[in-house]
Order: sequence, then C-alpha cells, then structure tokens
Amino acid sequence: MRNPFQALIQNQVAAFQTQLAEALDELSRMELEGSSGGGAVKVLMTGGGEVRRVSIEPSVLESSDKELLEDLITAAMRDALTKVARTKRDKIVSATPLAGMGVEIPDIF
Repeated sequence: MRNPFQALIQNQVAAFQTQLAEALDELSRMELEGSSGGGAVKVLMTGGGEVRRVSIEPSVLESSDKELLEDLITAAMRDALTKVARTKRDKIVSATPLAGMGVEIPDIF
C-alpha cells in the first residue's frame, strides 16, 4: 500500500514541474527590449537571452564616434540582459510553491 503522504508529495512535484515547464515555454516566446542613449540604441532579446535585433538611430552612426557606439551597444545589451534575468526570476518564482510564501530568491538565473 502506498503512503498517502508520498502520493501527495508526488502530485505536488508533478504540478510544480508542469508549472515550471509552462513558465519556461512562455519565457522562450517573450521578447524584451533594452535600450541606451535615450532609445538611440535598442536590443531586442527573447526571454531565453537570444538576441533578435539591434537597432541604431542614424544620428548615432553619423557621429563617427566608434567608442560612443560601442558603449551604447554595451549599455543596451546590459539593459536587455537585466530585464531578461529579472523576468526569468519572476516567472520561475511564480511557478514554484515559494511564491505563495513570500520567499525571495536571489538572482541565480
């Protein structure tokens, strides 16, 4: 005979796995944008961290300042990656039982 507590835990783990898989699937379909220079440079990324597009305003290209352009691209990438990490953490936490307990999880994702 199966222990009823074991069955309860197994059901909860299965539900958690399903919720986590759904959250990860949703993340892979999300697109998040990072920007810098007041929107002069934009980076579009998926929730999984894949770069989809980099957009640069023509005025930035006209300046002929290579270092400025490099800095703007780097800052836009960082902004996008920060948004991806925050969104990923929030989605994963909300898919776990910890969300209901108010437990904060550090940025490990």
